[in-house]
Amino acid sequence: MAEQKNTTQKILKGKSFKFGDDISTDLIAPGRYFHLRSNLPELARHVLEDADTEFVRKVKQGDFVVAGRNFGLGSSREHAPIIIKLAGVGAVLAKSFARIFFRNSINIGLPVLICDTDKISENDELEIDLSKGIIRDITKNIELGFKALPDVMIKLLNDGGLVEHIIKNKGFNL
Repeated sequence: MAEQKNTTQKILKGKSFKFGDDISTDLIAPGRYFHLRSNLPELARHVLEDADTEFVRKVKQGDFVVAGRNFGLGSSREHAPIIIKLAGVGAVLAKSFARIFFRNSINIGLPVLICDTDKISENDELEIDLSKGIIRDITKNIELGFKALPDVMIKLLNDGGLVEHIIKNKGFNL
């Protein structure tokens, strides 16, 4: 499991890990590990294991979770996006997200990008320009688009999320 770095980034690079539609918070943070919710680094060792038993062993710092529709559906387990981030994932790309998962992700500093993921395959090398809204699939030599993030959102994400941004700036200074 990779350790999360906090640097100012507009360009993200990593490998894709492909999942399908309807990846629930229970698939992200399996309920049988509920007792680990107060030990998030340990819980992160089990992230997405019910969807891909090898994921946590294969993922490297900056890699991407790529999914279909309705990523993060189910209960509002706020630790679900936290353990994805703790595992080293640089961003989650999906066709759509459950609203509470999307908001929780932004709040903790995990980029979540709504885009068409059909052309991205498992293990594709990706480069994502957050400010231009471009995903470059280096493996396939194609570009995909998404709604570019404003600089203020990139700053909030790079600060580590909403709480860290407020602490760092001694208030909500964007």
